[in-house]
Amino acid sequence: MSQREYHIVVLGSGGVGKSCLTAQFVQNVWIESYDPTIEDSYRKAIEVDGRHVILEILDTAGTEQFTAMRELYMKTGQGFLLVFSITSMSSLYELQELREQIRRIKEDDHVPMVLVGNKSDLEDDRAVPRARAFKLSQDWGGVPYYEASARRRANVDEVFVDLCRQIIHKDRQRHPPPRPNGPRRQGGRGGRPNRRNHRPRCTIL
Repeated sequence: MSQREYHIVVLGSGGVGKSCLTAQFVQNVWIESYDPTIEDSYRKAIEVDGRHVILEILDTAGTEQFTAMRELYMKTGQGFLLVFSITSMSSLYELQELREQIRRIKEDDHVPMVLVGNKSDLEDDRAVPRARAFKLSQDWGGVPYYEASARRRANVDEVFVDLCRQIIHKDRQRHPPPRPNGPRRQGGRGGRPNRRNHRPRCTIL
């Protein structure tokens, strides 16, 4: 079976650690010095719930730079990591505008998305209460929220895998697998005719 390829875009203001998160996930390295990104693209093959996929990850510039390219990222991306720093309230506020822009360009209120509060190792410098970020994620319709540390590699894999699961789920809804030949079973015991629509997310091939 051929591997599916999914396009992930990492967005957020400058200095929140987008490149550090991406480099830790793809290359298992920690980038100590801050070098503002214009655009970097990475590929990584992973297995999610028994399904082999290739992720094309676009690490973008900060929101204050290169805004003309952002619309193209949003059109081509299938899932988005929205990253802020727990030490900067303004970096959280900037994500609200980004999310609205994604929804407008994609013409979809349910785009695969994960909210990431990076730099969780800097707890003493925290400016964004967990409850504040979690409430925002709920206001966004229950977007998953993680606090991560690229330095300590905490929740790095988890945020990308969660996003990948969402993309797989949406892809399956758009392109359902062909039905096998033969008689179809109507419903199931207990009068649940549409069990196919109630499977746990992304647990089967």
